[in-house]
Amino acid sequence: MTIALPAESAVRRRTFKIDFSLPVLIAFAAVLCVLIVLPMSWLAYYSVVDKAGQFTLENFATLVTEPEFRGPMLTTLILATSASIFCALAAAPMGWLVARTDLPFAKAVRALVTASFVTPPFLGAIAWELLAAPNSGLLNKLYRHLTGAEMGDHIFNIYSMTGLIFVVSCYTFPYIFVLIANALDRIPGDLEDASSMLGGRTWTTARRITIPLALPALLAGMLIAFLQAMTLFGSPAILALPAGFHTMTTKIWSLFQFPPKPELAAAASLPLLVLTVMLLRTQQMILGRKGYSVVGGKTGDPRLIRLGIWKWPAVAFVFAVLMLPVFLPYFALINAALSPIATTLVTPENATLKNVWFTFGLSSTKIALQNTFILGALTATLGTLMALVIGYISVRRAVVGHQALGFLATAPIAIPGIVLGVGLFLTYTQPPFVLYGTLWILLLAYLTIELPAAYQQLSSAYKAVGNDLEDASRILGATRLQALRHITAPLLRTSVIATWCFIFVATVRELSAAIILFTSDTRSCRS
Repeated sequence: MTIALPAESAVRRRTFKIDFSLPVLIAFAAVLCVLIVLPMSWLAYYSVVDKAGQFTLENFATLVTEPEFRGPMLTTLILATSASIFCALAAAPMGWLVARTDLPFAKAVRALVTASFVTPPFLGAIAWELLAAPNSGLLNKLYRHLTGAEMGDHIFNIYSMTGLIFVVSCYTFPYIFVLIANALDRIPGDLEDASSMLGGRTWTTARRITIPLALPALLAGMLIAFLQAMTLFGSPAILALPAGFHTMTTKIWSLFQFPPKPELAAAASLPLLVLTVMLLRTQQMILGRKGYSVVGGKTGDPRLIRLGIWKWPAVAFVFAVLMLPVFLPYFALINAALSPIATTLVTPENATLKNVWFTFGLSSTKIALQNTFILGALTATLGTLMALVIGYISVRRAVVGHQALGFLATAPIAIPGIVLGVGLFLTYTQPPFVLYGTLWILLLAYLTIELPAAYQQLSSAYKAVGNDLEDASRILGATRLQALRHITAPLLRTSVIATWCFIFVATVRELSAAIILFTSDTRSCRS
């Protein structure tokens, strides 16, 4: 005999279930506010007070009137402007060749550009030290060997403004290349086919249709390159300081040397923050003003231009450019690792692994590797979790004020790393949360820096997944957190893994914030 349970008992059992979804979502929102609002508030406060805590604008007046600050400001503007122009001159033709012509090895070129993108700029600066230092650089040694020039003669001097612009350009041009190549990939071939049918020649079509459609991406890429060059710390610290001049990032760092001047550091950080916000806003305006839309179904593939006799000169140009950020620097680094002297050319007779064994045998190296791995794994795990939950709140409109959370999650993209480092230093070197000198403060910095990219990736993934299954689970009694855990998150498995890997790699190469916050006990591979 089958006994049916009364429906009332099932309802009664569900009545006592506690839904923790709302408190958990609110807790994540509070953490997001603490990560971003708190350090920026302390940064703003310290910029308008003196050492006694009294309100003053003297800090900003010092920035404008003192030559020791005006010089770094001018240098930074020259560096950022020059680097963005040179990046555009190299990356725009490369992007066009890869995306719109029958260039051989196009996939290999994209992969090599990615290699230059993931190479930390400070590592590239070290490599170019080995290549182009005036006396010991491998290229200058080769020049003296071939010409018989005397010791001290050189054709390259990496410790100069020109050398700094060159190295920074090598590792910021991928931003323009990626934007240009992606924009050209998305332009339907139908537009160019229509131009050809109306009598437009190849170069006329490129000038009248392809280039105007790609121009917003070029301008946006130049702004990104300007921003990256302006906020870099590693390359200027390695190349500018030995040459005797500062950029704004190295000057801010110097203000934390004895005797520290946190008020001036805060005031010097705010112009970088304001300029960054303005540049990002300008980029959005540029990308939003021009564009195209496709009316109809499937569009035609992009029409490739045949290079003909220019094919191999184009290949030579592309690989000549890639030689500067990839081939030569990695050759110099491998040569230094295997040679008894870093700037001596390695041969089968003098090749050695002593440098490798010595480096990895040091206790400080082991601690640095351990700290780097711990911070990378923790940042990737917590950052992915936060982006998963905050993206859910924002896209699914789970709580009141979800628009504000979306804004806060993307706001750190406008905060240069060294500015965030200053804000965190000022926030967590005083009670009640004294975190300076621990890995926790570095974890907070990396979480804040990497959250915007993670949030954008997972938000896009959420928008691609319908909410019908979630709604069905809610109807059957599941809470929001249960629906997220058992239904939505598994559907986003690939995006979650990709986001985790992206944050881990980005954390390992981050230097600007770490240089302000690390101590001898929290040293990582970058510092």
